Amino acid sequence: MALPLLALSLAYYAQSSSSRLGPAPHLGTGLQLSLALSGLIGYAQAALQAPFGFNTVEQPAQVVIDADEHDYAREPRPRFSRKIIAVGDIHGDIGNAERILQMAGVVDENNDWSGKVDVFVQTGDIIDRGDDTIELFNWMEDLREQALAVNGIVLSILGNHEYMNAIGDWRYVLESEKKTFEPRESRLEAVTTGWLADAWAENYTTAARLPLHGLLGPPNTDYPAPDGSVFARANAGPLSHAAFSFVHGGLAPTYPNLQPFPSAINNLGSSLLHRLRERKPQPRPHPPSSYPGLPAGTTREEARLYGGDGPLWYRGWADEDEKKVCRMVDEVLEKTGTRRMVMGHTPQFDSIAARCDGKVLIIDTGISHAYGGALSALSIEYTLEPVKGGGWKEQEIVKALYADHDDELLAVSTRDLENLW
Repeated sequence: MALPLLALSLAYYAQSSSSRLGPAPHLGTGLQLSLALSGLIGYAQAALQAPFGFNTVEQPAQVVIDADEHDYAREPRPRFSRKIIAVGDIHGDIGNAERILQMAGVVDENNDWSGKVDVFVQTGDIIDRGDDTIELFNWMEDLREQALAVNGIVLSILGNHEYMNAIGDWRYVLESEKKTFEPRESRLEAVTTGWLADAWAENYTTAARLPLHGLLGPPNTDYPAPDGSVFARANAGPLSHAAFSFVHGGLAPTYPNLQPFPSAINNLGSSLLHRLRERKPQPRPHPPSSYPGLPAGTTREEARLYGGDGPLWYRGWADEDEKKVCRMVDEVLEKTGTRRMVMGHTPQFDSIAARCDGKVLIIDTGISHAYGGALSALSIEYTLEPVKGGGWKEQEIVKALYADHDDELLAVSTRDLENLW
């Protein structure tokens, strides 16, 4: 009885703290608290609702596997489903971004959160090459609040172009975009110490690990889970790698800070952004001034984060030979506690690229008018279905969605599980 009562208390605490009215003042605010509380919700509901203490109730979804092949349970073990949409580089084009998010069901006709998806991920490079910086970043913050109010999640990744702007590398900033800031000189403050820098520090990360099931924890739960974590057992069990990674450039096999994932990367990103904010005075941007480079005191690990094999700039998964890529991918997936890796950065123009049976997904299709590529989004549908007589059927369906031509099935995988621990 003690565990259900504790779980109920946790659920009540978590639900009230993430309500539309927000948490009580002594609980604090912010994205990290909200994500942690969403994990508590899942853990608490699991203890109350599932006979093995691990499942959560979600909205029912269509079973993709033919019903005559598997006799699915009609017993009170709940079916879990999660729908995720990810979009790559937007590069200053709010018109195409709105069209894509409407097409993918993330937003409604008014460009507000639709409630039709559980998680929306954007993999960086919102800024540069277009004029709509202010509108796009404000829209992302509006969607984040709207999603949170109905237990949805917006995950935002920083791209190399966000870091470039904070550093003072403005080679891809259009003169017309600078004029959208009033006064024009306020742009430098915005991306270094002002409202945009604040948003990047508070609501954006350099990498993300998104568990497909709440048993594994909320977004950005580390793998391996630290000792004593409430999610450690699940992250060491049959579902341990039921997660996707999201970065802008890629997770290079040679990159030394892959564990724990993603906090090893995100802690370095946070410390580098902090150094950039603390420069006094802030350097004038390049061009026309000289390139300022990384700030004084930057550590070797922070510089490596921004280097060629760091998660912001790496292009190997897109550019290397297929056989070579597929030989390397499993090692990185194993280290990061994931099944598939999603990235942008290297435009494909015609379609989303799926390599190595969908283990590598490259979703930058040049959607900005600066490129004129395919208007696309990545769709991930995950289900965990109880099977009559015991056991579970797990399924992932990964699709490329397109505004101007037919959708494409990229990967389907199913697994039979005896138990989830």
